[in-house]
Amino acid sequence: MAAVSCARLLSPGSGPGLRLGARLLPALSRVSLVRRHRLGPADDELYQRTTVTLLQREAAGGAVIYSYSPRGFNISGNTGLGPCAVLPPAVLQWNVGHHTDITVESLSLFYLLEPRIEILVLGTGARTERLDPNVLDFLKKKGIAVEVQDTPNACATFNFLSSERRLAAAGLIPPPAAE
Repeated sequence: MAAVSCARLLSPGSGPGLRLGARLLPALSRVSLVRRHRLGPADDELYQRTTVTLLQREAAGGAVIYSYSPRGFNISGNTGLGPCAVLPPAVLQWNVGHHTDITVESLSLFYLLEPRIEILVLGTGARTERLDPNVLDFLKKKGIAVEVQDTPNACATFNFLSSERRLAAAGLIPPPAAE
């Protein structure tokens, strides 16, 4: 459609250029050299390499949990000691010591975020522990899905959700040292 519009606007002039209305456009009248084969470095001055300059890097998908230990977590190359809250914009130390410390108050930073997270992954240590049903109901009323798992599986689940660019957060308690 655009080529048709341009063809109507450009009319051959009486001189060496094309006319756009009453103006002569000499730059549009030059004949371009066209070759029927691909140009390579051995060809003449028409060959130019294409370069790309990256103006702004896009976030690769958020935080990634690389490893965990009884001391803490390696999250996107940063070490977090003890329990951690992994939020879309940040990694914070989380003030819980045991799964029984997970309360509505300890989860407040997860439901106060804007934009609201879709899913909260909770890692309860070496094994999956039951949480207070009132806490889970409260988060459900806030529109946040909750996944409670042992910490190794919670880390993997969070990484998967983050790679899919889901608005996910994690509350992680490090597993104790193996005895």
